[in-house]
Amino acid sequence: MFRKMYLFCFCLFCFAVFSSSAALAVDESKNLRLALLPIPDVLPIYLAQEKGYFSEAGITVETLPVGSAIERDQLMQAGRIDGMINELSGAASFNRNENQVQVVSIARSPIGDAPLFRILAAPGSGLKKTADLAGIPIGISINTVIEYISDRLLAAGGVPPEDVKYKSIPVLPERLQLLLSGQVKAVTLPDPLAASAIAAGAVEVVNDASLAGISASVITFSSVSLQDKSDTVKKFMVAWDKAAADLNTAPGDYKTLMLKKIRVPKNIQADFSIPPFPRKALPTKDQWQDVMNWMVGKKLLQKPLPYEGSVTQEYLAK
Repeated sequence: MFRKMYLFCFCLFCFAVFSSSAALAVDESKNLRLALLPIPDVLPIYLAQEKGYFSEAGITVETLPVGSAIERDQLMQAGRIDGMINELSGAASFNRNENQVQVVSIARSPIGDAPLFRILAAPGSGLKKTADLAGIPIGISINTVIEYISDRLLAAGGVPPEDVKYKSIPVLPERLQLLLSGQVKAVTLPDPLAASAIAAGAVEVVNDASLAGISASVITFSSVSLQDKSDTVKKFMVAWDKAAADLNTAPGDYKTLMLKKIRVPKNIQADFSIPPFPRKALPTKDQWQDVMNWMVGKKLLQKPLPYEGSVTQEYLAK
């Protein structure tokens, strides 16, 4: 009798453990982890969380704040996150040997007077137009989207390739300080840091809103997550689109959220506005091919990667 009761209780225990494990597995399939830099491009995620759009869709989104693109990419490489906001060249770097990630949407692109990147001149340098930058060492981070954008803006402004000069300054705050102190005459910076530099006396020479189709941050997920959590990613993108629509309709309503989640320098916190967000947009094949040409030219890739392997339209909100 005792043996039968023992076996019965043991079976109940095993069933409970199995059921609990199964429940956890189901929950995990509805959970997404994203590594986010403190930049305006990620705001729709925080707003969707605040408004409950993810929970309404029956999914959970965990946000992991990161301090650098290197930290973000390491988390993706280690399989500790499902997705991130990065750029096309970053996605291509992951896929150089095999397709590890796919771009599912543009997160942000230059719209109106809201660029992503600006080439700035130091106060009192006398540099005013793109052509003035010929032969001037420009502070950038080498082999990154910053260099790609700088190359394209300088070429469009008539600077010959042989006259393009760069100085490696990978740390953004250091790049800003060297510019404002006049120790470098020009740098390329992302907003809102670039806007802060202008408010402090730097001169804008050119920004990426002046050249269509070269600049965009993108929403990127691992190929494993897209396979295992396809429906969850689709629901995420619907929530993202709803939040982007909210931000576009009444950006001033969410200024407090931006200042809480995004690194906005103190000298522009009162004036810096939430930028507009594109909706239901993908990078074009021409955009991808231009990035491929640049990466192959820089020997960051041995050969161009096919667009279809790294960009998918399957997850855009309907």
